[in-house]
Amino acid sequence: MKKELKVLTPTGMLGYGFPPQWFERGLSLQPDVITADSGSTDSGPQKLGLGAMTCTYDAYYRDLEMMICGGQKNKIPVFISSAGGDGSDQHVDVIYGMVKDIAARHGFHLKAARIYAGLNKETVKQGLREGRVSPCGPVPELTEEEIDLATVIVAQMGVEPYLKLLEEHPDIDIIIGGRAYDPVPIAALGIKNGFDPAYCWHMGKIAECGAQCAEPAGRVILGTLQEDGFILEAMNPAEICHTYSAAAHTLYEKSHPYLLPGPGGTLDLSGCRFEQIDERRVKISGSKFLKAETYTVKMEGARPCGYRSIAVTGIRDPILISQIDPFLERARNDVYTAYPELKDSTQIIYHVYGKNGVMGELEPVKTPAHELCVIVEAVAQDQETATKICNKTRVQLLHNPYEGRIATAGNIASPFTPLEIPLGQVCKFNVYHLLAIDDPVALFRTVYEEV
Repeated sequence: MKKELKVLTPTGMLGYGFPPQWFERGLSLQPDVITADSGSTDSGPQKLGLGAMTCTYDAYYRDLEMMICGGQKNKIPVFISSAGGDGSDQHVDVIYGMVKDIAARHGFHLKAARIYAGLNKETVKQGLREGRVSPCGPVPELTEEEIDLATVIVAQMGVEPYLKLLEEHPDIDIIIGGRAYDPVPIAALGIKNGFDPAYCWHMGKIAECGAQCAEPAGRVILGTLQEDGFILEAMNPAEICHTYSAAAHTLYEKSHPYLLPGPGGTLDLSGCRFEQIDERRVKISGSKFLKAETYTVKMEGARPCGYRSIAVTGIRDPILISQIDPFLERARNDVYTAYPELKDSTQIIYHVYGKNGVMGELEPVKTPAHELCVIVEAVAQDQETATKICNKTRVQLLHNPYEGRIATAGNIASPFTPLEIPLGQVCKFNVYHLLAIDDPVALFRTVYEEV
């Protein structure tokens, strides 16, 4: 077993970009692997529902080209996960097409692999019938109808498909993976080389966001696995990994302060320690990995559910702000008085920034600001109806009277034209469930070839 294993992660999301000079500094420290996660459900369901990617083609290409060139120059493999943002089979192929083009442009001979995470709908239905499907969080029970309505369904793979590839092809140059648990590409090589899975997963959990755990937050980070923990170092000398900044990022995107469930088990951080070993680096130890009795993967699927139009408005009148909730509700009721036939097939949603636009009903500060931004969102089965409902709602907000009004109109200001902005199809996650499986590799199809 190696005494140390170094993982260079140049960006928290493939396509977000990174400074070449700090990437080069990371390469000079001789990492064992270059990694980048590429996916998230943070930006919504439209990627899965409509086949969109998180970043532009050019943004992905730029990052990938720098990583592959750096890897080939220094004989370092490159691991990518959740290709394109959603990790669908379609986007694995798009990113893999970039790999082939980069290889051709630079004259590289690459030993390359793809791991597909797309699920056959019949496989999901069979799991549902056998009682192996459960909700992931506060979501409705899954039905076969919703499975059929989903555009595509992916499973969030664990580390095992990467381990299988590394076992079969130890000299592999690049892996383009479909949807995966975010820390997977960072954790894979360490687990393959016998390092404590707890440290591999914990380092992956922090470093998958690049140097966001530094102060100030940055891009390029080097993680070093050791027998008794791991070390984090930002590659930009102006960025410092502190004990508090690393601990803070350990809490990032978690539903529990020290338990982090994932494929195959739970990371227990209740006993972890953060030690400042010099001015810029922090060492973390004491993490534990609790293996699950039943191996589960999270399934993700989305479907289109209508069309959306919005109107952006501003309110500065303190008299109106003092009664904003009943005023908005009256406008909604007036719209459906005018269009009663659309009440059951459309939605009018208000996003009131300056009052509770971010946290909604969970907002603890009940006093609104001196000015509000009200975004009117209208959803319908077609774009024309969505825009019509949005227009009617905006007009009601503009002209409806309210108690104490001094002016005769001009309740709201509209900063943009067109006043109603069509946004196209809107999607929702309709598969967000766990699937219990016996074999953590069997669901994920792998293709290996030389490019």
